[in-house]
Amino acid sequence: MTQGDEQVVATDRGRVRGRSEGATVAYRGIPYAASPVGALRFAPPQPAPRWSGIRDAARSGPAVPQNPSRLEAVMGRRTPDWAEDGCLTLNVWTPSPRGEQPAARPVLLWFHGGGFSSGSAGWDWYDGARLAARGDLVVVTANYRLGPLGYLRLPEIGADNSGTRDQIAALDWVRDNIAAFGGDPEAVTVGGQSAGALSALALATEPRTAGLVHRVLLQSGPWALPPQDPEPAAEHARAYLRLLDLADETDPGPALRALPVERLLAAYGTLAAQLARSGAIAPAMYPVRGGAGATRAWRDALTANALDGKDLLIGTTRDEMTAFMGLDPHVQSLSRAGALALLADRASGEEEAERRYQQYARQLPGATPGRIAIAAKTDAEFRNGALEIAEHHATAGNRTYVYQFDYAAPGADNPLGACHCGELPFLFGTFDHYPDSPMLGRPDAAARTLGDAFAEAVTTFVTTGTPHGIPAYAPAAPDRIRHFAPVDDGPDGA
Repeated sequence: MTQGDEQVVATDRGRVRGRSEGATVAYRGIPYAASPVGALRFAPPQPAPRWSGIRDAARSGPAVPQNPSRLEAVMGRRTPDWAEDGCLTLNVWTPSPRGEQPAARPVLLWFHGGGFSSGSAGWDWYDGARLAARGDLVVVTANYRLGPLGYLRLPEIGADNSGTRDQIAALDWVRDNIAAFGGDPEAVTVGGQSAGALSALALATEPRTAGLVHRVLLQSGPWALPPQDPEPAAEHARAYLRLLDLADETDPGPALRALPVERLLAAYGTLAAQLARSGAIAPAMYPVRGGAGATRAWRDALTANALDGKDLLIGTTRDEMTAFMGLDPHVQSLSRAGALALLADRASGEEEAERRYQQYARQLPGATPGRIAIAAKTDAEFRNGALEIAEHHATAGNRTYVYQFDYAAPGADNPLGACHCGELPFLFGTFDHYPDSPMLGRPDAAARTLGDAFAEAVTTFVTTGTPHGIPAYAPAAPDRIRHFAPVDDGPDGA
């Protein structure tokens, strides 16, 4: 930090002035790459221009252009705040200076979810001030390109996993600049939720970036969603061009870069609707296997021992798939035959679907066919993969910790239970920024105490590698999974 003013920090592109916010100083909207506009739309991230003087960092940059989230009905609505110009920014929260400066602090670089189609690091949902103050650590959140701007598969025009390359650029920025904010570039935890969890694991295991990641926090990753194969991605790109009336263009790049971003988003929304299937969570466009950023399936990365040596904290919510299916009238009214058809999508055949249906029906006596299908798909899409990752990592002798978040908004008729995204306000302590969120409801004192416990576990993991209140996981040891619920007041869960 510069002399005479603890709020001014010199980055490699210029100086920034943050804002004191109680126990932390926040530096928002710092460009880590140039605005992806004009010729840079779809291009790999380029260095941010240098600036003279002191840049005000009191406000977050705009969100990346995007359509409304498909989980608005679950999380609550956001007022659109996006713009292409200035969207590749990040935010830093660091504890306020108090007397003699301490040693460099551990760092958490956290990526938001949203199905690679929506979300923003600058939203108040993900304000890192409370985590930074609680854990005496530095928190960074970063935007990355989404939807067609981030994952359109047209390598011939430069469109090749642009969003993943943005994430790499943000990690590079942390390596080069975080020491100026009091952070330790040799103690970086990369984490994220949902799509952000997939991204965090990719960064932690790819040779280009693995050495920059020291611990990994994986929240509710959709582990049954491997990187998209190149051919389906190319077919989706062709369908997208048809929607934009560009299918006959020999070189669609100039036209794609000239179109208003609103048209790009409208066509993407149409494509997503055409591809949507009940109970499916895959977006229309997402990271492509073997593309730029060397994206590979996580099982391949684990087999190559690419995660070895890194501490791991991984978890799910109890009822992940209710966020995608619980409010759907079609799912709520499913017959047994309809539930079997839904489960057959991931099963090896009708007999396997029947076996799985009966398994979950026994576990949930009295449940409707829709609820049985939701429970089975929660395990298939989220929990089974999380436990597989934990088993592999612990078996190899690495420090591994597993949690399950069990909080459900009050109400016997609540169809969401402990759904996907439900732990986010508890982690960041941002309850008041979810005023109309069915997944949260009106949290009482016990819920807020639960948030303290969850945030304490995460921050101690980032700072020490050992999350407070979560026992070390051992292979095939479900009693070593910490269950977070308001009634849960012990280290081994309820």
